[in-house]
Amino acid sequence: MDDDLLARLLASSDLSKEVTASYDLSQLSTYRVGGTAKFFTRISNSTSLEKISQFISKSDIKVLIVGNGSNLLISDSGFDGLVIQLGEDFENISVVDQVVAAGGAVSLPVLARHTVKNGLSGLEWAVGVPGSVGGAVRMNAGGHGASMSDSLLLVNVFDLQANKYKDLDVQELKMEYRSTVISNYEIVIEAKFLLDAGKVEKGDERISEIVKWRRENQPGGQNAGSVFMNPLGDSAGRLIDAAGLKGYEIGSAMVSEKHANFIQVKPNGSAEDVYELMKVVHSRVLEETGVSLETETVMVGFDQQ
Repeated sequence: MDDDLLARLLASSDLSKEVTASYDLSQLSTYRVGGTAKFFTRISNSTSLEKISQFISKSDIKVLIVGNGSNLLISDSGFDGLVIQLGEDFENISVVDQVVAAGGAVSLPVLARHTVKNGLSGLEWAVGVPGSVGGAVRMNAGGHGASMSDSLLLVNVFDLQANKYKDLDVQELKMEYRSTVISNYEIVIEAKFLLDAGKVEKGDERISEIVKWRRENQPGGQNAGSVFMNPLGDSAGRLIDAAGLKGYEIGSAMVSEKHANFIQVKPNGSAEDVYELMKVVHSRVLEETGVSLETETVMVGFDQQ
């Protein structure tokens, strides 16, 4: 789209003050790498969301929805479009009996601790996942033998192309291992969970166990969690380790010595290094075991998605 036309559309939509040009996307990814976005906006409220939707419907601009960026690799060339992230108005949590409603921008560790504090059980595992509710719902995130689909009741989604809200229950979402039907133009505004009654002390103990396990078994630093999905009946980390790839480096990226399904990046590193390392890992595991690992990381701006 012509930049002048884009500027006029933004001005006519009263969005010019809410949209930033040439935004550094490394701020939005836990890898802390990636180029710039042509435009970026952090949605302040529902009114702004609807205005952005009207703008998108009048243009052919590409859209990227970002949560906490804990499962995201953005190329060094950036994103030639509009990047959208939900803001503070979408960070609310409410509890009524055993039903918990959480905004799409709520951090999973915050949600886990909040539910335990309210005497509920079922989301303790989420304390170890540094993502947002919206992103976690979209990919049916999980950990420690549980996933979002185990306790999710329904979600409220906003369709940016159709400029409308819709409720989807867990059956309509067709939640499978790390996948749902939520599209690239749909934002999870709120999710509702049905949890079990629990005891605060027991919940706090479980959360402490998970935090301790994570510190002992997963690396810190600049990474974005599990790179590859676990094959049925096996572990991607085990396969990568068996292929002798722990500690393998390409440029600024390295297969973690602590957990082989994590890639760590040095400060001021390169997304291209991560991508090239992912390709080497995939190729080596396929050669050694015959297993073709599927990427769990969401990749933006690369030739092969």
